[in-house]
Amino acid sequence: MHIHILGICGTFMGGIAAIAKAMGHKVTGSDQHVYPPMSTQLEQLGIELTQGYGPEQFAEQPDIVVIGNAMSRGNPAVEYVLNRNLPYTSGPQWLLENLLKDRWVLAVSGTHGKTSTSSMLAWILEFAGLNPGFLIGGIPENFGISARLGESPFFVIEADEYDSAFFDKRAKFVHYRPKTLILNNLEFDHADIYGSLADIQRQFHHLMRMLPGNGLALFPQNDEALQQVLQQGCWSESQAIGNEQADWQFIPLKADGSVFDVLFNQASVGTVSWDLLGEHNMHNATMAIAAARHVGVAPDVAIAALGQFANVKRRMEIKAVVNEVTLYDDFAHHPTAIATTIAGLRAKVGKQRILAILEPRSNTMKMGVHKASLAGSWHQADLAYIFEPSQLGWDMHAVVEQASIPSAIFTDLDALADAVVDAALPGDHLLFMSNGSFGGLHQKVQQKLEARYAK
Repeated sequence: MHIHILGICGTFMGGIAAIAKAMGHKVTGSDQHVYPPMSTQLEQLGIELTQGYGPEQFAEQPDIVVIGNAMSRGNPAVEYVLNRNLPYTSGPQWLLENLLKDRWVLAVSGTHGKTSTSSMLAWILEFAGLNPGFLIGGIPENFGISARLGESPFFVIEADEYDSAFFDKRAKFVHYRPKTLILNNLEFDHADIYGSLADIQRQFHHLMRMLPGNGLALFPQNDEALQQVLQQGCWSESQAIGNEQADWQFIPLKADGSVFDVLFNQASVGTVSWDLLGEHNMHNATMAIAAARHVGVAPDVAIAALGQFANVKRRMEIKAVVNEVTLYDDFAHHPTAIATTIAGLRAKVGKQRILAILEPRSNTMKMGVHKASLAGSWHQADLAYIFEPSQLGWDMHAVVEQASIPSAIFTDLDALADAVVDAALPGDHLLFMSNGSFGGLHQKVQQKLEARYAK
């Protein structure tokens, strides 16, 4: 079958392309910006890519067009498909019909931690010899790829609540039909799609209704929004992660979260000693251990696997160390994620200075939905540098005035880079946070630091 993918260079759609190719299909695709690393990965797989959305890409008519959720009406390729009545579907629907319906799906959902937790879970299953398939919204360092077909019944998927396509506004994850479901946490997000937290909870409830009776739902004990979802109905076994009343607990043995005990039903099942930091990652790891147990992986094996887990790219990833100044790249872009990321780094570095450098780039952030809690999210840093995107739509200065630490706003990336370099001292930790490329800011800062210390 010839499958043509519109929006192929996103992590999710690129993953579908890789899986479809592994299944033996002919795969082609297009995107507005065809560039590395995804373009390189796809071309290495023998997938023909087209720059842009012109009609010439349909010279050889595909059997089906898979349309990414970034595509909208008015896009020339979308209009071509509709006008000529070509068969089309969404990415999540294609996955269900061609792959997931025949697999034991382990889905990782929630506002935060999906990519990290999915990566941990896939690695645990790999370490245990189960050879899982997976589709993850990042690149786990243990695998070096974001998706693969796998050779076992088990398939790990990052279960995103974002919409499926312009013609299907349901959450992606309602197509995944999991048997093992991690509900990591739940806050309001994706304000460009959902009008309220209740709208998102409704999608999560739809997901819960699809979980079979012999399935397993894992959830944090003290997440009120998820408790409200579960109260709407749960027809499967469920296990809680949390304090001493929960089924699963994690007990830090080091303040930074690099060593911690895991307990199941009040009994220790082992101690994790690894390279990751922070309470959020202890939580993520415990979720992954519990999910792996559901498919038969003993907790002690899962704990051994996590000892060899290499984090996902752009999750507190050290990019460079220049004259004892450490540069980190992180995907954090929601106030909660920003706060937990900084807290994890603070636990590691103690009183050494942290310079938080943030780009409020997500659609929800640009709409100002989180502005009331934004300034408080970086309070554990020592200095904050905020890049103000064009056409932000709300007053960044009014927010920054509420900050408890010195915070500055920049509208020019070069000026921002210069300010960070001027402030940086040996022993400092520079934490760059954005869900985009941030205009290559950490590379700019690294080059400027290297030039300064080369003198």
